[in-house]
Amino acid sequence: MRRTSNTSHSKARERNIGASVNAVIPRIVLASGEPAGIGPELCLALAAIELRLRAYQRAADPRQAGRAAHAPGELLVAHLPLAAASVPGRPDPANAPYVLGLLDRAVEGTLAGEFDALVTAPVHKGVINDAGIAFTGHTEYLQQSTGSRRAVMMLTSGALRVALATTHLPLRAVSDAISADLLCEVGGILARELGSRFGVPAPRIAVCGLNPHAGEGGHLGDEEVRVIGPAVARMRAAGIRASGPLPADTVFVPQVLAGFDAVLAMYHDQGLPVIKHAGFESAVNVTLGLPLIRTSPDHGTAFDLAGTGRADGTSLVAAVRLASSLAAQR
Repeated sequence: MRRTSNTSHSKARERNIGASVNAVIPRIVLASGEPAGIGPELCLALAAIELRLRAYQRAADPRQAGRAAHAPGELLVAHLPLAAASVPGRPDPANAPYVLGLLDRAVEGTLAGEFDALVTAPVHKGVINDAGIAFTGHTEYLQQSTGSRRAVMMLTSGALRVALATTHLPLRAVSDAISADLLCEVGGILARELGSRFGVPAPRIAVCGLNPHAGEGGHLGDEEVRVIGPAVARMRAAGIRASGPLPADTVFVPQVLAGFDAVLAMYHDQGLPVIKHAGFESAVNVTLGLPLIRTSPDHGTAFDLAGTGRADGTSLVAAVRLASSLAAQR
């Protein structure tokens, strides 16, 4: 496999659409994540296959010269050195700054227009925290590093889309974190970006309750009456087609789900187990609310599979293809 530290191809394969418009292939930057996990080997496997990425048309720009389609067996590498030698399945906290350095480099390049979209391979939150670096996840880190007001985690698999009101919080902290302002902000981002990025105008959003049976009218918890219901009313007054609060144990029933374009779950393990069960190999994590496009596979570092050759790269391929499609639409 040929590797180079250059970040541009030497030969352009662009198809001219006229004197001032080109068909441009989106340039995707891939952060390989935790070096002891499956991320690096999945990146190598990805580079070895043929990827049909969607081209887009844009006004001719000399900065886009040299952009070419991916050729199987080629990988463009921007080298960042490890602090400690990497052993598959044996993470070393000394490499935590390297992991975040990869991410910082990718974000900076995407914001600067060097790349059209960012795809991130898995990192391990515990290893980064063991290095003394406070880190709760990609979503929160990207919100901070891009100066965004709110980043929203959404997983998608086919027509099923699940967004989260809260992300990486202990379960006991979820109730205190949910407010009507938060839900309205997340619902607004979800509705706006489903329209602008995914081509779903006026999306129908199912808003989950927090408690069993959506609180049973306040008998099993009052968050639905006190917070979630008023937030849904505010969303509807703002023109968002939100419904709820709905019991989370029935909203994912196919007959109910068919009436919605997305589900807004209150916490991580309320919504994500469903979508991972529905399509673990094809599900993709998309971060909404950022000034850049970011996707990732829906799995973790899988230390038990690292170095064995048994890791499945289907979700990473899906993440790259979705990033390319979103970049082309943008």
